[in-house]
Amino acid sequence: MTTAFITHGECAKHDMGAHHPECPARLAAIEDQAISSGIAQYLARYEAPLATDDQIARVHPAEYVRAIRDASPRSGTVHLDPDTAMNPHSLNAALHAAGAGVLATDLVMKGEVENAFCSVRPPGHHATRTRPMGFCIFNNVAIAARHAVHAHGIERVAIIDFDVHHGNGTEDIFAGDPHVLMASTFQHPFYPYSGTEPGADNMVNVPLPAGAGSQAFREAVTRYWLPVLHEFAPQLVIFSAGFDAHADDDMAMLALQDADYAWVTEEVKRATDRHSHGKIVSMLEGGYDLSALGRSAVRHLRVLAGLN
Repeated sequence: MTTAFITHGECAKHDMGAHHPECPARLAAIEDQAISSGIAQYLARYEAPLATDDQIARVHPAEYVRAIRDASPRSGTVHLDPDTAMNPHSLNAALHAAGAGVLATDLVMKGEVENAFCSVRPPGHHATRTRPMGFCIFNNVAIAARHAVHAHGIERVAIIDFDVHHGNGTEDIFAGDPHVLMASTFQHPFYPYSGTEPGADNMVNVPLPAGAGSQAFREAVTRYWLPVLHEFAPQLVIFSAGFDAHADDDMAMLALQDADYAWVTEEVKRATDRHSHGKIVSMLEGGYDLSALGRSAVRHLRVLAGLN
C-alpha cells in the first residue's frame, strides 16, 4: 500500500500577516509530527505542480482566475476579503495547492499510489465559483473532482468534508451535479452560516451544535454519511480534511479528539475499499492549533497508509 504525500515549498511562503491563524507553521507542524511519529519514511513524497488555467476553469470562470492574477501584489499584502489576503507568493501557493489535487488524482487513478494526502495551503472549500473567502482562493477539492471527471472519465466522486466549517464553496459548485456526492459535518451556528437550508439531493449536510463531541460526530457519520456513500458507490473519494473541530483548537467548539480523525478515515476508507479499491485523495483544509493539527493529520495519514 503506497500513500503519496504531496506538498510544495511555495505553500509555506503564502503569509496573510502576523497572528493570522492560517499560517505557514501549519505545514511545518504536519511535517514535524510525520517525522517524529516515524510515518514519514512510509510516504512517497511528490512536489505539487502548478495547476493550469484550464484545470481551474473547470470550476472557476476564466474572469475569476484573471481577477485573482490581477490582484496578486508585487509587494506587501492585499485583502480579497476581511479574512483572506495575498502576498507576492500567494498566487503561486494557490496554484500549487490546486495542482496538488490534480497530481494526487492522476497518481491514484493511474494506480501509481493507492491514496494521497496533499499538505498544502491556502485551503479551498470556502471558495465559491466566483468568490474567494474564508482563507480560500481556489477550491482545491472541486478542481480535483472535476479533473477526475474530465480527465479520467469518472462518473461518481464523493467529497467528504469533516472541517468544522461548512464547505459552502464546494456546495455552491456541485449542488445538483450528478457526478458528485458531498457529505459534511460542521458546527452550527458558525461561519459561514450555511448548509442548514434544504439543498440539492447530492448534498448531505449534518450540522452539529457547539460541544457536540466524539459521540455525536460518530453518530452523524454512521447514520447519515455511510448509507449514502454505499448507495452512491463512488469511484473516487476526496477528503476535505480540516482538523479544526479538535477540542484543542480554539477557533471552534466541536471538541473532537485525535482518535476521531483516525476513526472517520477508517470508516470512509472501508467503504471506499468496497467500491473503488481504496482510491482516496485527501486535501488539507483547516486546523489551527499546531500540535492538534499535526497529531490529527498523522492519525489520518496512518490509516491511509495502512499503519494503524
